[in-house]
Amino acid sequence: MRQTRLDTDRIRAARQVIDPAFLDTPLYRCEALEPGLGCAVSIKLETANPVRSFKGRGTELVASRLAEDGPRAVVCASAGNLGQALAWSARGRGLDVTVVASRFATEAKLDRVRALGARLELVDGDHETARERAAALARHDGIRLLEDSLDLETCEGAATIGLELVDRPAAVPPYDAVLVALGGGAMATGVGHVLKALAPGVEVICVQPQGAPALTLSWRARQVVTTDATETIADGVAGRFPIPSVLDDLLLVADDAVLVREPSIIAGMRLLLHHAGLVVEPSAALGIAAILEDRARFAGRHVVTIVCGSNVDMGSYHRWIGAPPQRGAATLLRSDRGGRAER
Repeated sequence: MRQTRLDTDRIRAARQVIDPAFLDTPLYRCEALEPGLGCAVSIKLETANPVRSFKGRGTELVASRLAEDGPRAVVCASAGNLGQALAWSARGRGLDVTVVASRFATEAKLDRVRALGARLELVDGDHETARERAAALARHDGIRLLEDSLDLETCEGAATIGLELVDRPAAVPPYDAVLVALGGGAMATGVGHVLKALAPGVEVICVQPQGAPALTLSWRARQVVTTDATETIADGVAGRFPIPSVLDDLLLVADDAVLVREPSIIAGMRLLLHHAGLVVEPSAALGIAAILEDRARFAGRHVVTIVCGSNVDMGSYHRWIGAPPQRGAATLLRSDRGGRAER
């Protein structure tokens, strides 16, 4: 269990540690999206960095502290994005990284983990199987186990996105809601903490697929709810086992948590491609999907959506959005045994 809570002063200090490549990412009004959505929309783009997701903000904190205090080896379970980010942050600091992943994870993400120099161990099963194996390796080898969303660095690194949302550019008009993809909860709790502390009038709305609803159901019930399976193309948020301390934080900062259907996620990806020029992974389109499913709620408002990742198998991507198919994978990521969501 987490022993401390998120802290705004520590989050501000984190900006001095995180590589500038991950900071001050674009925030801009995307008027081309607005006719199809019926509201003003701004994009916070977290894909324009070396690992094409927001995860590097957190792994920079982890790697910098390990480089100072040790141990100099770390293991994590990852569906791909966390592993890439940890490998990138560690390689310039002389740290050894092992990433444990399901052999059914997106191949493009696994290839990038290898390319960044991490040791990659594949397991049969899902992310929960990978998490158990990573924990066993940490115990056996006496190395650091990084658990996304549970370890505070991952949340406070992601929370720096919130600081940038509060200090919006002058060209971006005031907004009244932020849509955040909800998986393990690092980004939702981190960004939510900052907004509630510094911009309490902004509504924090978390978005999760109907096929992977565990943390949303937990938020609604105010207690941990697990599910028997996940079935969604949004592999970055596909988990069954919410972390109790993360749920505690989420209950403090989220104004709402909504579920969206797979066709809406695909429609959101298509809109982001055709009207914003962005190729995104399914998890990054959850905010657009939420607007599509409840236009009346957002009509006349200004909404920010965080586009959180663009690591996607292009064969599957073309199949989903209807472009000519390339070499690809199945259209749905299915897990009957499930696991904690990890991007």
